[in-house]
Amino acid sequence: MKKYMFKRILFSIFSLLVVVMVVMLLVYTAINRNVIFQQDDVWNKRSNNDQKMYEYAQYQKYGYLNYADYSSFVKQKYVNLYGAEYETQPDFTTDRQAIQNSKTYLENPTVQEFIKKYEAEGYKIEYLEPVKFKSGKLKTGGTGYLVAVNELPVTSRLWNYITGFFSVETKNDVEDPALTERYVHFEKDPYSGLFAITGSGTQHKYLLYFDGRFPFIHQNFIHINLGSSYTTYRGQEITQVINTPTGAMNNKLQQFPNKIGTDEYVDTAIDFHSLTYNPAPPTDAELEQFPDRYTSYSYHMMGFSMLENSFVIGIISLIIAYSLGLPLGILMARRKDKLADKLGNVYIIFIMSVPSLAYIFLFAAIGTKVFGLPYKFATAEVKWMAYVLPTISLALPSIGSLMKWMRRYMIDQMNSDYVKFARAEGLSEKEIYRIHISRNALIYLVHGIPANILACLTGAIITERVYGVPGVGNLLTTAINKHDNGVIVACTVFYTSLSIISLILGDLLLAKYDPRISLSSEGGGGR
Repeated sequence: MKKYMFKRILFSIFSLLVVVMVVMLLVYTAINRNVIFQQDDVWNKRSNNDQKMYEYAQYQKYGYLNYADYSSFVKQKYVNLYGAEYETQPDFTTDRQAIQNSKTYLENPTVQEFIKKYEAEGYKIEYLEPVKFKSGKLKTGGTGYLVAVNELPVTSRLWNYITGFFSVETKNDVEDPALTERYVHFEKDPYSGLFAITGSGTQHKYLLYFDGRFPFIHQNFIHINLGSSYTTYRGQEITQVINTPTGAMNNKLQQFPNKIGTDEYVDTAIDFHSLTYNPAPPTDAELEQFPDRYTSYSYHMMGFSMLENSFVIGIISLIIAYSLGLPLGILMARRKDKLADKLGNVYIIFIMSVPSLAYIFLFAAIGTKVFGLPYKFATAEVKWMAYVLPTISLALPSIGSLMKWMRRYMIDQMNSDYVKFARAEGLSEKEIYRIHISRNALIYLVHGIPANILACLTGAIITERVYGVPGVGNLLTTAINKHDNGVIVACTVFYTSLSIISLILGDLLLAKYDPRISLSSEGGGGR
């Protein structure tokens, strides 16, 4: 078992790296990178060299390249020499303006220093000559620039992504010499009444805590960095995008940390478990409310996050599908070629042959007109009712699929020799179906159970779009349409990881359920 698991995990990690490498190759090389500016209003408003410099800044954000600007180089040089008075130095002005003369800029010592430094590091030097009218006056956005550009190969992007994938908070994360008290310890949590692990010197105040929100126990020790979104969510991390609750703020009576133990309460939506270190000098209000610099926070929200919305709809639809699909499939097999079997086959043929978009709209019309259910999430007055239509729409095809396969596998088992032997031994038909046929038929479906459960986290693209569900189902398609490279790579890692985990869990579950299958050389699995 251990040998199998080691090989499986090792091969899975290799497969994940290959998939991410291929996706990065396609995203960053096969697709023209200029497409990221198609819907960029800032880029459209700029012209000439200013537009080119904006492109460099965006390309660096997206991970295409690293670049250095000569103006920043000059500023840093003179800050190091003269401190805050650097702008008053005549040499600073001379060096900064040197690149505005295309004929003599290479004679400037600071320009030569900049070129020498970055060429030695493998950068390519590019000079953007000032763009002028015939009269000599600069055109809009025509200021001259000198830049050093280093194009990042896919291997470098992959390495940077892998090495930065996990991060662990420690008490030395905050770089502030004024912070002398650094620790990580247990303490009683005044907001939950239970224990919590808190830190000083860490980015988050609360590293482990409990609250009333699923999954009820939360941690900030280990962070998974899937990357950032730039075109869709404007610089937010993907993990933050899919895990941040949506909806209105959820106000409740609470106490600021400095007011714990007093009778001073405030009606606020502040999530005090989200406190992070704020390097800025505290205001008078913060000094009164907080005992330290952990004064930045987020808010409690009433709704679910994208991930929670998709999972709730997915898991409920899955429970409905297995609760109805398996018994109906068994009934069809036991009543083969009779009315129940014929009706079941009609449903299977209908749900499998009609395009998913068509029957989703059909059942949406029935649900809204006949039962008065809300059609879109945003218009639902009673929020839980907004989950009914997408859940049912998602469950319907799964029910048909389980009915079909359970019926087929049971019919296959009915013709087996062990069934004839069981009948000869005097077992009743009920016992034969319950103890033997149904259990053996389920062997073929067991392997897919973990995959079906984990697939609830990925959402359903069509269903979520039709009903306006704020879930993760739309994440990848939206990212592709908006050329959001960070989200595309993040979705690849997310989906591939879930697929790999589901395969491993499926193998383990099948080995446990089917005694004929062994993951080791010592023997089979068990029931």
